[in-house]
Amino acid sequence: MVSFFSEDVDFKVVNPLKTKKWIKNASISEGYELSQLNYIFCSDEYLLEINKEYLDHDYFTDIITFDNSEEDNQLEGDIYISVDRVRDNAATFHTDFDTEMRRVLIHGLLHLAGYGDSSEALKTAMRAKEDEYLRSF
Repeated sequence: MVSFFSEDVDFKVVNPLKTKKWIKNASISEGYELSQLNYIFCSDEYLLEINKEYLDHDYFTDIITFDNSEEDNQLEGDIYISVDRVRDNAATFHTDFDTEMRRVLIHGLLHLAGYGDSSEALKTAMRAKEDEYLRSF
C-alpha cells in the first residue's frame, strides 16, 4: 500500500492513483513485495529538523528515507520529501516540478530496494534507474 501525507505544507500528488500504481509496479520490477510506503510531504524546515535529529546532518535535503522493513523481500518505509527542495531542484535541473517530484518519489523506493548514492558510480547507477522508471510513468 502506498499512502501520501502532508505535514506543514499544502501539497497533493498529481494523479495519485496512477502514481501509486507506478510505485507498486517499480517495487515488483525490483523484486519486492510492497508492504507499506508512506510518503510525507513537508517543508525544508521540517525536513531539516528530521535531518538534524535522526541523521545528525545540518543541511537541507530533498528526501530522507526510513526503512521499516522486517522481511528481506518486502518494502516498508517512511519517505519524507521537501516540496521546497523539489521545487528548487526542478529549476536548477531545468525540468518541470512534476517530473522532479516523480524522480524523488522513485529515488526513495530505490533506496529501500538497496540502491545507494554515496559515490559517483552509485549515483550514476541510481540516476539510470530513476530515468528508466520515469520513462515508464
